[in-house]
Amino acid sequence: MSYILNNIKKHTGCILCEEAKKNDDRKNYILYRGTHSFVIMNLYPYNNGHLLIVPNTHESDIDKLPADELTDLMKVTQASVNILKQAMKPEGFNVGINIGKSAGAGIPEHLHIQIVPRWNGDTSYLTVFDETRVVPQLLEGTYAQLRPYFEKLRTPGS
Repeated sequence: MSYILNNIKKHTGCILCEEAKKNDDRKNYILYRGTHSFVIMNLYPYNNGHLLIVPNTHESDIDKLPADELTDLMKVTQASVNILKQAMKPEGFNVGINIGKSAGAGIPEHLHIQIVPRWNGDTSYLTVFDETRVVPQLLEGTYAQLRPYFEKLRTPGS
C-alpha cells in the first residue's frame, strides 16, 4: 500500500511522455530506450513482468504512426517477449493494444503495447471476488531481474 500511495501523482500532461523525459531510468522503471520507442514497467501490473512498449511519438492512434516507427514498435515488442521468456519463464502472454478509452486504454492519449506474462494458475479468487491482484515480487526486484537482458539490446550484434 505504501508503494501505491507514494506513486499516486497528479499529472497534467501525458504520464508516458513525462516518464520518458526523466533521466533516472531505474527510478522510473524504464528498461530500454531505442530510436523510436522505449520499454517501461507498468506501475500497476496485472502480473510480474507487465511491460509497456511505447512509441517516442506522442500519438493516440496507430494510423498516425509512420511505418518505421510501427516496425520498431513491433521489433521491440518481439524482443521484450523473448526477454521475458528467458528471464521469467512464463507459460504464455497477453499482448495487446487498447485504442481509445472505451476500448480500455488506461492512457488513451499515448498509444502503447501491453505485454503481460502469464502462468497457469496466476489468477486467484481475490481477482474474481475482490478485484485485487497479487503480484509476488516488488517492482524493484523485477526491474533488477530484467534490466541486464534489456542492456544486451543496446549492444550491437547481440
